This record gives sequence, C-alpha cells and structure tokens, in this order.
Amino acid sequence: MEFTVTTLDGDTAGSIDLSAEIFGLEPRADLIQRCIVWQLSRRQAGTHAVKNRAEIWRTGKKMYKQKGTGSARHGSARVPQFRGGGRAFGPQPRSHAIDLPKKVRSLALRHALSAKAKDGGIVVLDKAALDDGKTKTLKARFEKLGLANALIIDGAELESKFSLAARNIPNIDVLPIQGINVYDILRRNKLVLTRAAVDALEARFK
Repeated sequence: MEFTVTTLDGDTAGSIDLSAEIFGLEPRADLIQRCIVWQLSRRQAGTHAVKNRAEIWRTGKKMYKQKGTGSARHGSARVPQFRGGGRAFGPQPRSHAIDLPKKVRSLALRHALSAKAKDGGIVVLDKAALDDGKTKTLKARFEKLGLANALIIDGAELESKFSLAARNIPNIDVLPIQGINVYDILRRNKLVLTRAAVDALEARFK
C-alpha cells in the first residue's frame, strides 16, 4: 500500500510503502469493540463506596422492647430500613478491569489501523518537528493540511517544541509510538503517522 509522505508545510516528501499485514486487513468490528471495552474498563477509578450497617456511627441498642408495643419487632437502628442506617449491598471500592489476551489486543490494533486506512483517514508526515514551538504557527500548518481532529503518532521520543505547541490545540492529540492505542485511533478523524512511527509499527508487528 503506497502512501504519499507530506511535510508540515504541505509539500510532498516522496512516498512510503505500508505493510498490508498491518494496514490492509479487513476490519473486524467485534475485535475493535472488545479492545475498547478492555481499555475503558481499566480507566475506571472504582472508588465508589457506601457505608454498610457495620460502619454507621449509631447506637446498636434495641430500639424498644420486643413485645407489647403493637409495633413491628426491631433491634438496631443501624439497619437499612431506617433513615440514616447502613446501605445494603452497596458498591465498594474495586477494580473494573477485565482481561483480554495480548494477541487479541495486538490484532485489534492492526484492525483499527486497517479501518483508518480503509476510510482514507491516514496521513504520513515526514517528521513532526517545529522550529519556534509556537501554537499559532502549528495551528496554521494543521489548517493547511486539513487536520482539525487528529491523533499524531511520532517515534519513541517526541520533539519537545512540537509537543508543547500542539498540546493547547483542541481535538489534537500527540503520542509517542509506545502510546498508540485502539481507542485514541478511533476517537479522532485523522491518524497522522511520521516515518519513524511507521518504521516502529512495522518492526513491532514483524
């Protein structure tokens, strides 16, 4: 699969051949969905908590005598039936994470990349580097390239001026190759890969 390589100025910088084993698969929605559910479940904090009857600060003395009052039998006032009592079967702090095999995660990433390639949502940049580190300059270049909503993936190390300039632009995410993931690929309209990112992906899936 041959793609044109562009620069940040919008000029052509040759072409690059992308592996069909990574970018040319027929996308499977079920694999992508499983991976996104796995990702989002791991992001949940799981810090929800309520007090059960053992944690309520209230007397445990029997409310009134067992017989002779004409009222229902009651013991402690901490029970869930009463206002201010404990919550029965309420949420407790826990992990929401689920398991997903590493091979399925790897395959889902390739299917997400293939889905972007199939939709024409992949742009290959020569390099993600900026001279002055100004957000205004980078925004103008993105507008020239038609990048209003994009995920930009660079090599193992991000160029500091580029990442600083990009972080204040809405709907633009910049990640090193280690951070590439299915959810971020699909939540943005365009996927921008540098030459270094393409090389790293092909080395990873070789």
